Amino acid sequence: MPINELTIAYYVISKNVYFLYSKFYGYTSDALQILPYNIGKERKEMFVIIGFVVVIVSVFGGFVLEGGSLAVIIQPVEFLIIGGAAIGALFISAPASLLKEIMGKTMGTFKGSSINKQTYLDLLKLLFDVFQLSRKEGLIALEGHIENPENSALFSQYPQVINNHHRLHFICDTFRLVVLGGIAAHDMEALMDCDIETHHHEGTKPGMILQKIGDSMPGLGIVAAVLGIVITMQAIDGPPEVIGHKVAVALVGTFLGIYLSYGFIQPLATNIDMANDEESKIFETIKSGMIAFAKGLNPIIAVEFARRTIPSEYRPEFQEMEKHVKGKN
Repeated sequence: MPINELTIAYYVISKNVYFLYSKFYGYTSDALQILPYNIGKERKEMFVIIGFVVVIVSVFGGFVLEGGSLAVIIQPVEFLIIGGAAIGALFISAPASLLKEIMGKTMGTFKGSSINKQTYLDLLKLLFDVFQLSRKEGLIALEGHIENPENSALFSQYPQVINNHHRLHFICDTFRLVVLGGIAAHDMEALMDCDIETHHHEGTKPGMILQKIGDSMPGLGIVAAVLGIVITMQAIDGPPEVIGHKVAVALVGTFLGIYLSYGFIQPLATNIDMANDEESKIFETIKSGMIAFAKGLNPIIAVEFARRTIPSEYRPEFQEMEKHVKGKN
């Protein structure tokens, strides 16, 4: 490929990425010159969209620059065969409840993860507030908060917990055991581990099913290609240009199966799996803090146990954590 065409391809991809960031984040042209730095500072919701743009522009842009015609690629019947078969396989593979979850998790990849450093700081503060309340007023003071957390003045200060029923129930159900008493810390830890494992296992299902559909796409592309070759053989005595067109259409089926699998579906499945792992880390943090408190440790020490389990990407320093949970300015 001539150097000027490479320059054009790079320019097209860069402009698409820059346009997305300028549109959604309001970056100026100067700020876009340090785009990698800005990516690290912002939420990651644009990564999936940018990835889609890069995959599309790189593949089809390169195809056009090499003299290909997009009209050959746009074959509605091939999309029908491959897409229809993939959707049918998805329906066969998963029950309705899981299909709904797959759709929700897939759409969630475009929004990006809401988990960040502030999420963990607020979580640590919630744990500290509950530990302090229990220490000052006794465990009985927690009963009203854990039995009706939606109307609790304490829990309502933390929307990321209130709006996530898994986190909310995990915290409240465990504190209920502490209030009831009679359970050793190691038994409570075992119970929490089972709860976390169950939640994590359920969270892996959408990504697993999507991964299997992605694995099947190249095979479905071959099915479409074989059908195209069958049609071509029926016109084998036709003009060369007609036969050539039919062969090209058949090969598009193989291309689409591989392209959709490795360019879109499998990366989305990986994204969903990573989001599930990230969510599980939240539960590990909660568990560490609550087990430390159940063993009778000081609230700030118990929260320190929780802080140590936070992934390094989001983990605050001890001084920052202490300042935040104690409400110091």
